[in-house]
This record gives sequence, structure tokens and C-alpha cells, in this order.
Amino acid sequence: MQDTHEPKNKGKTSSNMAHSGTVSAEPALKIEGLRKVYASRDGKEGKGHEALKGVSLTVHAGEFFALLGPNGAGKSTLIGILSGLVVKTGGTAEVCGVDMDAHPEKAKSFIGLVPQEFNLNWFETSLQIVVNQAGYYGISTKDVLPRAEQLLKDLGLWEKRNDQSRTLSGGMKRRLMIARALIHEPKVLLLDEPTAGVDVELRREMWEFLRELNASGTTIILTTHYLEEAEQLCREVAIINHGEIIKKGTVKSLLTNINFVTLLLDTTAPVSTAEMTLLRDYPLTKVDDTTLELKLAPGQTVNDSIRKLSAVGVQIANIRNTGSRLEEVFINLIEKK
Repeated sequence: MQDTHEPKNKGKTSSNMAHSGTVSAEPALKIEGLRKVYASRDGKEGKGHEALKGVSLTVHAGEFFALLGPNGAGKSTLIGILSGLVVKTGGTAEVCGVDMDAHPEKAKSFIGLVPQEFNLNWFETSLQIVVNQAGYYGISTKDVLPRAEQLLKDLGLWEKRNDQSRTLSGGMKRRLMIARALIHEPKVLLLDEPTAGVDVELRREMWEFLRELNASGTTIILTTHYLEEAEQLCREVAIINHGEIIKKGTVKSLLTNINFVTLLLDTTAPVSTAEMTLLRDYPLTKVDDTTLELKLAPGQTVNDSIRKLSAVGVQIANIRNTGSRLEEVFINLIEKK
């Protein structure tokens, strides 16, 4: 079987289709002053590493939300607290209006979790894994079988329903974890690096499925290192660093903060130190011997830059875009912090 699936909206173009769901005024997630201090080596919690430093965040129902940050920023700790896998040190969290401290089981029933690491039972079949997960939520066999069938078909796994999970490809395992997380029809789906290690074609197929899921009303909270992924899928973004939210807003509003364009210039020959000295007052950075990074401010053009470089003997063979515009915002904020 080919490792693909056909999206339900087969005829619809998905490129550059950022958020497509309907956002409600009601919060799906509301956290205030959330703290987590991990115990130090001597076991004293108060003296350990503070992974979350009073994080407050609201995600509205129907939102497709990205939580971004470098490694160790606190993303996985936050996801762990919301899914009940990590015990918080302080603060409050509500899921769909239900306090996680007062009614933990009810609050967790609203959540579906797709963790970053594979945690499947390797000797169960795809169908068994999804059906067994439903048992934790009291879903009857009568109801779960048609639901499991539909999920596995939507995710391109139906023909693998009787195969043990250990025999599946990495991309299929990722999709199986999504099916398992959705079997109880959660209102909020937590995705922790869902496309890590997945090839480009499969990643875009997963994007299409997640867009459809969000359009049907499911709130999705995504952590990812692929900034293009957040830019393509999400409307709202929060950037976390060292346990604190340093920026939050719509993708559109964050992108308006970019007052320059970054380009990569491939040169026809290695750029010498003498040539870089002549260009020291120009917004150029040497990436390697034959690659320059150029930041164009408003009013500057590529042609002006090529003439400037040519004047000192640097000839350009190719010009490339650096990729995600959101990445520019992310890097600038992290560096300032």
C-alpha cells in the first residue's frame, strides 16, 4: 500500500490555507500563572529548575494555535501539565470551562494527546490500539468500531488495521497516534511535534487532515520546530522562551513586524576577507565561502545589492529566499530575549 491517503476535500487546494475553522468567544483552554519547578538533584523541589514561570494563556474554541519555542523553552512541560502527565507547581488551568484541579478526569476527557515520542504497544494491531484506547473513555464496542474504521480510513491506515504497530513506517505510526488521540472525539487536540521526522509529502497530507479536523470544530494546539508549519496552519501563535510567553498574537500581526527581507546569495567564487571588509557597512553576513546572507530594508532592492557587490568584485550566481517569514520573527524575538 502506498503511504498516502486522499483528503476528504480532494478537490480543494490547501496551499497557503492558514486557519480555516470558526473561532468562538468561549475559551477552550485558559491557564493563569502556571508554574513548574523540577526538583534539584538533592530532591528539593523549590531549588530546582523552573521550567514554567507563571505562564498565562487563553486559546479560544475552534482555534488552530501554535506554541513555539526553542528546545528547553517549556513547551513539552506545558503540554504535559495539560494532559495530566506532569504535576504543576502552581497556577490554574481550565479546559472547556472545567478546572483541572477540581474535576481532573472530566477536564482530561476533553483532551486528545499526540506526544512527540512513539508510545504505542508494538505487538497490538492498529485497530486494537485505537479500540483499546476507547475503552479508557467508556465508549461501547458498538460505537467504537465504526468510529475507529472511519479514523483509520481518513488517515490512510485501514489496509494496515491488522498489522502490528511495530511493522508500520514512521509516518504511519504518527498517523496511528493521531487516530488513537481522536477516538473519544476530544474537543481539544494537543500535538507535540506531530510531523517530526516525517517526509515533506506526508507532512503536507497530515496538514490537510488537520485543517479538515479544525474546520469541523476541534481546537488544535500545536508545538513544532517547523516554522513554516505554524505559518501555514495556524491563526494564533505564542512564543515561549525560558518558561515565559514572550510574544502572542495572530500570525498576520506578527508578520507585520518584519521590516526587512532576508535572502541567501550564492556567489560564483569564494568571497575573500578583503571583499567582506569593503562591504562591512552593508547588511551582509558570510554564511560560508560562497554564500552570503542579505537583509533588505524597505526601499532597498535586489538589483541595488547586486550592483554594490559587483562593484567590489563579488558576482552572484543565484538568489534564494530563506524560507518561513515567521522564522524571522521567531529568531529576532529569541535573540532579543
